Amino acid sequence: MAKETRHKVRATKASALALLNDIRQYLDAGAYLSWSEKDQKYVLLGSNAPRSGLVDCPECRVGRLMVVRSRSTGKRFVGCSNYLNGCTASSPLLQKARLRATKKPCEACGWPEVIFRYSSRQKWSRQCSNILCKTRSAPEKTGDASNN
Repeated sequence: MAKETRHKVRATKASALALLNDIRQYLDAGAYLSWSEKDQKYVLLGSNAPRSGLVDCPECRVGRLMVVRSRSTGKRFVGCSNYLNGCTASSPLLQKARLRATKKPCEACGWPEVIFRYSSRQKWSRQCSNILCKTRSAPEKTGDASNN
């Protein structure tokens, strides 16, 4: 007689806290827990959890950073999905450039990197989406006034 296989989950403290934070943040009337065979863990389904999150928020460590478009101004920025619970992590993006956000975090600050270009003749450039990151340097000033 074959033994029935059961889901044996060895929860670590970090995975238990991550699931608890997800439940606290995203649990609503339609949400439920389900076992994911692919990920081999319990996941929260039927909730308002962000599916388009890029990386985990380095400030609150609960939400995920994602590209958001302002309803009033139409401008793009990177913001945390945990905004309603008090996280104020946000940074403006380039407005006139063609932009692609990546899921690769910056080595210095943990924010997602973006790839951008202003015209089709220009090559794609990569930079951190955090405007306060130390990897983003101020543009060098070149001109005749410095040569005098």
